[in-house]
Amino acid sequence: SVWRQTRALLFKNCLVKCRTKKSSVQEVLFPLFFLFWLILMSMMHPHKKYGEVPNTDLGTLDTSLLVNLIVGYTPPTTVAREIMKKVAFDNFEDGIITEEYLSEEELQEASAFKSSNFVGVVFTDAMSYQLRFPDSVTMSSLYMESR
Repeated sequence: SVWRQTRALLFKNCLVKCRTKKSSVQEVLFPLFFLFWLILMSMMHPHKKYGEVPNTDLGTLDTSLLVNLIVGYTPPTTVAREIMKKVAFDNFEDGIITEEYLSEEELQEASAFKSSNFVGVVFTDAMSYQLRFPDSVTMSSLYMESR
């Protein structure tokens, strides 16, 4: 009885497909068309593979570029304060000016009023952060093509 029901259902589906040829052809051709379109788009914009960069000594950091650099950070947690203290004094002789802000909105307002040497750091948790640069900083052309 199972075989008879399966055979009847298969026969019914074949009849439906034969009677609706237009939709049956569309069911087959549309996925093929979209697959062709994806292949064509990937061929038009191939992925660039960059070679390995050898390890080289870059020398000392030119601290003249970092004169009067202001680094604002939020939220003012103890972990963030310790990290910013290390950044300010352990890596630079004169130190970098660090300012803490209670919220990200205050940080954005401060970056609008400060000069172009202001960089914001938003700590999302104890292990990750996001940098906020002024609008005058240009984006690297290395990542523009992959967007």
